[in-house]
Amino acid sequence: MEEKVVERESAWSWGPHNSVFTSLSTISIVCLLLIYGSSLLISQVTVFYKNSHGMKEFDSLSNRLFPQKHTSIEGKVPLTFKSVRAGTFKPETKEIQWLETSVSKTNDTGDFVVTKGSKYFLKNVQDPEFSKLLYDGSEIVYDDKKYKIEDVVFSNDLKHVLLVCDKIHNWRHSFFASYFIYNIETKTTQSLYDKNNELNEKIALAKWSPDSKKIAFVLENNVYIKNISDFIHPTLTQVTHDGGKEIFYGKPDWVYEEEVFESDTALWWSPNSEFLSMLRCNDTQVPTYPIPYFVQDDEKYKNSSYPELREIKYPKAGYPNPVVDFLVYDMSAEEVKYIDQDDDFYHDKDIPNDTRLITEMVWVGDQQVLVRTTNRVSDILKIFIVDVTGSKLNSTLTRSEDLRKKNSWFEIEHNTLYIPKAETRPEEGYIDVLEVDGYDHLAYFSPPTAATPKAYLTRGDWEVVGGPRAFDYITNKVYFISTEKSSMERHLYSVGLDGKDKTNVTDVSKEGVYSASFSKGSRYLLLNYNGPDVPYQNLIDLHTMKVDSFETNEKLKGVLEKYIVPKVIYGELNLGDGVKANYKQTFPLNFNPSHKYPLLFFVYGGPGSQLVVKTFGQPFSSVIASELDAVVVTVDGRGTGFKGKQFRNVVKNNLSHYEVIDQIAAGNIFISKPYIDPERTAIWGWSYGGFMTLKTLEKDQGNVFKYGMAVAPVTNWMFYDSIYTERYMNTPQNNPNYKNGSVHDVEGFKSVKRFLLMHGTGDDNVHLQNSLKFLDMLDQAGVENYDVHVFPDSDHSISYHNANTIVYDKLFIWLKLAFAGVYDEIYEPVRIDNYGPIDPDLHVL
Repeated sequence: MEEKVVERESAWSWGPHNSVFTSLSTISIVCLLLIYGSSLLISQVTVFYKNSHGMKEFDSLSNRLFPQKHTSIEGKVPLTFKSVRAGTFKPETKEIQWLETSVSKTNDTGDFVVTKGSKYFLKNVQDPEFSKLLYDGSEIVYDDKKYKIEDVVFSNDLKHVLLVCDKIHNWRHSFFASYFIYNIETKTTQSLYDKNNELNEKIALAKWSPDSKKIAFVLENNVYIKNISDFIHPTLTQVTHDGGKEIFYGKPDWVYEEEVFESDTALWWSPNSEFLSMLRCNDTQVPTYPIPYFVQDDEKYKNSSYPELREIKYPKAGYPNPVVDFLVYDMSAEEVKYIDQDDDFYHDKDIPNDTRLITEMVWVGDQQVLVRTTNRVSDILKIFIVDVTGSKLNSTLTRSEDLRKKNSWFEIEHNTLYIPKAETRPEEGYIDVLEVDGYDHLAYFSPPTAATPKAYLTRGDWEVVGGPRAFDYITNKVYFISTEKSSMERHLYSVGLDGKDKTNVTDVSKEGVYSASFSKGSRYLLLNYNGPDVPYQNLIDLHTMKVDSFETNEKLKGVLEKYIVPKVIYGELNLGDGVKANYKQTFPLNFNPSHKYPLLFFVYGGPGSQLVVKTFGQPFSSVIASELDAVVVTVDGRGTGFKGKQFRNVVKNNLSHYEVIDQIAAGNIFISKPYIDPERTAIWGWSYGGFMTLKTLEKDQGNVFKYGMAVAPVTNWMFYDSIYTERYMNTPQNNPNYKNGSVHDVEGFKSVKRFLLMHGTGDDNVHLQNSLKFLDMLDQAGVENYDVHVFPDSDHSISYHNANTIVYDKLFIWLKLAFAGVYDEIYEPVRIDNYGPIDPDLHVL
């Protein structure tokens, strides 16, 4: 349910206040409101007739609708919606591809590929002056057809390039594309699937083997391997054969892509390139959800009188999940190997085969795979080590954990790090994340079959974020990012494999949010500073601590010298009953504490999520603060992450209960502040945030929050996917709180001044069904104080056909009108039971 937003150039330009507005007639007032794209109903026009008793009253409304814009503050240009959309405050970042050689672990030279426009250069950290052009091109022509290059992936030996062309978006992470292999030495190109160019355009994904000789790819849900040891005479092997609409090999189905792997990949090469592990998803029993598409650009449907209907295998809460299995292709034996049906893996008393979740597969050596499994509701964890050397795969259950009595769950992670044997390490092992005294920490298991850790690497009332990031094979240091300084910051640390000598790599005396990318031997680091100040990137030699600037964003620093942007502060709110929640507050420009400002809460609030992080940026909250002179607040209440399991787990089996209590408590704190106008308060969110918006309005009934804006909200957890929902709510059959967790008490919305609901009709994640069911409840209860906008064919990101521009225009304009008082009076229709249509002829064709 991750929110995904892309801001673009605004289609609207709001001009400064002009005295000519004071002479407009009442009719002109009505026209003006319509022109500026408000979603008012025609009945609302009567509000202006009733309120236009004199020019003085209209002057006040006009000033609030069209306030005097800040043209200059202390000689600086104010932040505007237009400037944010134009990318004025977006920092530059460079992505690199680290290269792995046969000696990377013991002699790491820090080779990487960096992109500049359509040019791809080989660089070396040891020699900053070294640069070699490897490839230059933005398109290719193959068999007289032109293809646009959208991604380039180099083999580790730098002899070949995988060109990814003409991507066709599928779901959140997945796409289809045309794939080509380019030989750098001979400057020749061949298609990846060279048997049929039309099918080559439908490849779902492709992965280089570590030895650079093979490429595994997925076509029509079957796995293929292309061997290019002889580039002129390559060989193509089809590994699986029964893939199709209901059987997925090497590629996750919808729910595994969205909720388990959070990527489009379900196949993994062994370190020696001799084996390829993969997931098999059998969706035969998974119910189908249909989505109609009305405005597709595909010529097949563009001029059709009927919409295109696509069907997704989508398991909703309580319905059958895909049945998943683990298999390995053995290159030398040229066969697919399965776990024997008599193996304990298929006869576990806690995790039935038809409801098992396989959440991670990691090679722990050349011949062993760690397979992480949970039960359907993710409160039982079992880890198997699978040996791939025999004629059949053999599993060993190494670890088993049970959280059923702790009212908790196992969050899905993909951070297990393999540690190979060496002179100082007689046995191989791996690093995993374990709960230690209620917080996520690192533990080292060696050998891989060990049931208990050889050492706990970290401890404390803070959490490791994202598991181990890297391991230096020379120094035996483990690198990780944690919240040790603050749950709102991210700093990089190292620790020995024995849990000793923990050291901070980044400067913890200063506020910072860091991310990191390590070379294959972990000697070199691309360190990304992401805020709160202007981001930068450094390349660091961790053995000598030599630092080279990689990206400084000097241009952005110059831009910020010319602009004035809203002030932001972070802190911790005491919500009562011992609950302390992180918050972020964004202030209007030229903030005056004696002035009364409108208040907007921006919320997400999903389990384990976090919005309040000290990153750099000028998001939509800054736009509202600057353009609408509003205070914008975000509060990460109970259920959100990185403050320990006790703070997070309280929401188990009762989603929205404590989260809503915390938003209302925080709202009460802010409306009591002297600079907040308690009659101009709103809350908004997207996805889980849309759900939180509606649930907060439902419970609050207009006492704290007068307005709300919900985008693509879940309204009933019975309508959302099984793996996400049941992790936090158990199954509907075993939890009576599903109704309480749904948006159901529509009477509570009658006391809200007004709210806005928006959704994409092509949302494959949070289906439009959520909003339609909610609207039906509003209709039945006679609730009419809301506005609706739907976006044809847009998915959860709401970005199809300019929709992302429009959705933010709607949010901005609707909120502007709300804070101006336009929605303060609502036309109440006369209620007559059993009346007929007013214009019956309009219902006849």
